[in-house]
Amino acid sequence: MPEIVANMNATGRRAAYIRLRSKLELSKPEDVAAVQAAMPRLLDLYATYLREMRPEELRGSAGTQRLREELIARASLAAAPARVTDVLFTEILLQ
Repeated sequence: MPEIVANMNATGRRAAYIRLRSKLELSKPEDVAAVQAAMPRLLDLYATYLREMRPEELRGSAGTQRLREELIARASLAAAPARVTDVLFTEILLQ
């Protein structure tokens, strides 16, 4: 996955941004082509979701797990019939 930078739905005067680097884990190696073909849709779904998130929703391991589950669901939707089994975070930076 390419790096994603998005502004978040922050309250107050200060803007909040997230930088996300991740990798997708697929159920079958032959699904790689389907995921690559769906990458524009997948990036759109991820960026749209991240823009609606509030920074406080990502606090702690529970917030990270919720983010993982939402991104898996969106990746599976975008890349269907390929099956995304996990999203592995390599970097999550909130600013």
